Amino acid sequence: MASDIQTNISGRTAPHPDGALGDVVLRTEGLTKHYGGVHALVDCNFEIRKGEHVAIMGDNGAGKSTFVRQITAVEQRTSGKVWFDGRYVEFDGPLAAREAGIETVFQTLALADHLDVPDNLFLGREKLLVKLGPFSILDYKGMRDATLRGLEKTGVKIPNIRNTIQNMSGGQRQCVAIARTATFHSKLTIMDEPTAALGVQETAQVENIIRTLKQQGEPLILISHNMRQVMDLCDRIVVWRRGRICANLRKEETDGQDVVAYITGAKTQPEYASAA
Repeated sequence: MASDIQTNISGRTAPHPDGALGDVVLRTEGLTKHYGGVHALVDCNFEIRKGEHVAIMGDNGAGKSTFVRQITAVEQRTSGKVWFDGRYVEFDGPLAAREAGIETVFQTLALADHLDVPDNLFLGREKLLVKLGPFSILDYKGMRDATLRGLEKTGVKIPNIRNTIQNMSGGQRQCVAIARTATFHSKLTIMDEPTAALGVQETAQVENIIRTLKQQGEPLILISHNMRQVMDLCDRIVVWRRGRICANLRKEETDGQDVVAYITGAKTQPEYASAA
């Protein structure tokens, strides 16, 4: 049952370092995921506020993507609690998380190659003109117009939205996946390595979109191994190691070398040391 967000959550947390709850969009308490005997995520307490861009960093297998799969209900958590948009939530699947306002751009992009841009953006939530029993007539004009607004909001440039995804470059595909978040007025965007397979120019285009989201006050979680990108685009860095959070850093109070020390285990913030 949904309930108002609680402010007296105990334990090691990764809140904004200012300490105030402010306008919390997402908060987790003790989030844990076990795969049999493998503890992939352990006691993770995390929060992000409206307008904030937070980077999640760590080695492969540190728990970053596992964390995202729990909060988006791609998998069901072993234990722990999640609050989203001021409510305690237990999503029964990724569609419920998406309908609540969490839009995720996974590394696989989850696009249908044989469909065009509007069809991809509205895949699974198509606009209908008429529904007659098992038969429906799509409101393609409405989907096209909403697609154009979403592209404009993010600054995405797609020469022809009727073009199928399979005929687009990697950068254009990534931009379509990102534009999907703007089209449906997401309350939180999560991007998992959004530029990992892109060239220099395409990476710059995606990063400009992220800056546009920042200017519009859209909160974002960015999973990235790109230190330059993280320091340029994010306000705060939360580091995972061996399934646990080991550091929560303001960007202006750290540097790349310091972050690497936390990632490799050379350093752990005192408040997380007992669990490391």
